Formats: sequence, structure tokens, C-alpha cells
Amino acid sequence: MGLIFSQLYQALPGLQARVLLLGLDGAGKTTVLYKLKLNEAVCTIPTIGFNVEPVAPVRGVSFTVWDAGGQQQIRALWRHYYRGAQGLLFVVDSVDGPRLAEAREELEAILAHAEMSGVPFVVLANKQDLPGARGPARLADALGLDKRSGQDWHVQACCATSGEGLTGGPWRGRASPDRCLGSPA
Repeated sequence: MGLIFSQLYQALPGLQARVLLLGLDGAGKTTVLYKLKLNEAVCTIPTIGFNVEPVAPVRGVSFTVWDAGGQQQIRALWRHYYRGAQGLLFVVDSVDGPRLAEAREELEAILAHAEMSGVPFVVLANKQDLPGARGPARLADALGLDKRSGQDWHVQACCATSGEGLTGGPWRGRASPDRCLGSPA
């Protein structure tokens, strides 16, 4: 768990942090949430609405993670969760190439909102255990992250079901182990 939260930790002040967990439907958001909270892979169904869970403290910072459903009709409601957000975890299905443009549009819309200005974010490149998964560098390029300025960001390869890339240690899957770090220009 410490790996992804340590990326946000560096940019977060205080002892409590409110983190949003967003992404398209089917990307693995709820699986990520419960792997972080329970350290178990749980069988999930599509989230209608949201889940809110406290996650064990990392370096003295307690995280409350808000996981909002990713279906298209629910995404319009995401903006209601932005107020007070101190970090964003944006989960991307690394295998779902046809929906990368849609994921990019949604991420850009989130980051363009005034209440998300300057909020550090981590893109979780999920499903790295599957054939054809795009590594962090390719996802960063597809999401246009190299053009971002004014926000700290990181792309982390992961597999929500196994916890690889979420709970620490290097990624050992088939995908490229490259890491992408970004910061304001």
C-alpha cells in the first residue's frame, strides 16, 4: 500500500488526506480500494454510487479513499466529490486500448475543474498481468501527461487482484517496468 500513497504523501500536507479514486467502469477501482484496505482481492460488482473507506496510515498520514462509480451516466456526478480532495488515484485498464481516448478525456475534465487545480495524482496502470498491457510510459503518452503542468503526477504499473505495484516493491510482470514521474514545468 505504501508505494502509491507514498507518491501522494510527498505532496500532501497534514495528517489526514481525502483521496478520490476515479476511472472508467471496469478499470478496477473497487478492486484497488479493497486490496489497499483489506489486502485481499474481493469479488466486486459495478459500483452504483460510491464507496468510502479509511485506509491504514502511511508515514502518519491517514487516507480516506472515495471510490465513485465509473459508468458514463455516473461520471457527471464526480464533480460533487472534488471539494476538499487532496489527491487523485485515476485507474486505467491498461489492456483496453479502444477506451484510452475516453479515459484521457475524463482525466482531462477532472483536472480542468477548478477544485482539482494543483491536486497531485497517480494514474494506476491496472491489469498489467494481462497480455497486451501498456506500460506506464505508453499510458502517460496516451493520456497526454507530458503536456501537463502545474500538478505533480506519477504513473504506476499495477495489478489490483494480486496487489503488485500497489503494496510496494518493483513490478515483476510482463509489462515494462519503466516508471513515469511528472511535475510542474
